[in-house]
Amino acid sequence: MSEQPQATTPPARARAVPALPRPVGDRKTVAVRLVGGAVALWALLFLIGLLVTHVLAPGQGQSVDLDVDVWFAAHRTGFWDPLTAFGSGLADTTTAIAVTIVVVLLLRWRLGRWYESWIVVAAIAGELLVFLAVTATVNRPRPPVARMDAAPPTSSFPSGHTAAAVALYGAIAILVLWVYRRRPATRAAAVVLFCIPVVVGLSRLYRGMHYPSDVLVGALGGGLWLLVVITTLLPRQGTEEHDDEHSAVG
Repeated sequence: MSEQPQATTPPARARAVPALPRPVGDRKTVAVRLVGGAVALWALLFLIGLLVTHVLAPGQGQSVDLDVDVWFAAHRTGFWDPLTAFGSGLADTTTAIAVTIVVVLLLRWRLGRWYESWIVVAAIAGELLVFLAVTATVNRPRPPVARMDAAPPTSSFPSGHTAAAVALYGAIAILVLWVYRRRPATRAAAVVLFCIPVVVGLSRLYRGMHYPSDVLVGALGGGLWLLVVITTLLPRQGTEEHDDEHSAVG
């Protein structure tokens, strides 16, 4: 009676690593999309900034903007003060750099390559460049309320903390779903990561550091830049390969 050959099972680690994603084109195409996207995003935020600071400033929009800051300043408590300090700190410069370094190294260790790590770097570095360009061209003072943090030298418009939180934690959430797509725990982790920008934005308002419009436009800018990065470096074709790979081993 002849023995039936046994199928070999690939190592679990190898099965868990998704196929290397392909960008939308060659290096020139990628560079054009990223640089062009950054310039277009700066132009959009610059125009919104001019609208907010020169058109709406004397009117009702500015009054509503300030009313929100005044309300938060009047409702500060010993309970929320430290919590919002923590929330704001989730996206300050030191934290963003530290989180980026840790995630970049973890992705390199987990996947055995640098590609996904560079997606995180592109998300946070590009957001920073666009933010600095906008604050250099749109000058908006901080809200006239008592501020709970030292004001950085940049303009109040837009909220850099909020933009950084959307770009950084949004990129991490997307990559978590990319690597561990079918695990419920990672979906829950992604939800938590997507909620961090909301915590950061509300914390910045509570602490008197921004107008609501600064926070909203910061979230818009961070989100649009993240969209540019993901659609350029992690397009749908890579996701389909990932799904096919899971189907083959499932």
